[in-house]
Amino acid sequence: MGENVEVVEAVYENGVLRPLKPLKLKEGERVLLKVRRESIIELARELRKKITPETVDMDPTDYLLKLREERDYAGRY
Repeated sequence: MGENVEVVEAVYENGVLRPLKPLKLKEGERVLLKVRRESIIELARELRKKITPETVDMDPTDYLLKLREERDYAGRY
């Protein structure tokens, strides 16, 4: 069974999750959702745990991209 995974941000309004971008789904198609709440405090805690002497020398943008890739990869499996 092939697995199609797409990460989509959504807003919870009036009891319904509303995607912030169009989804490539057929009408009536069923999906599985993994709900993850994010806040700036959680992000700061995550960053603080991962800062090492090696990462201090990295460009901040490169470091954040690396963390995002690791998080997205881990979330798939």
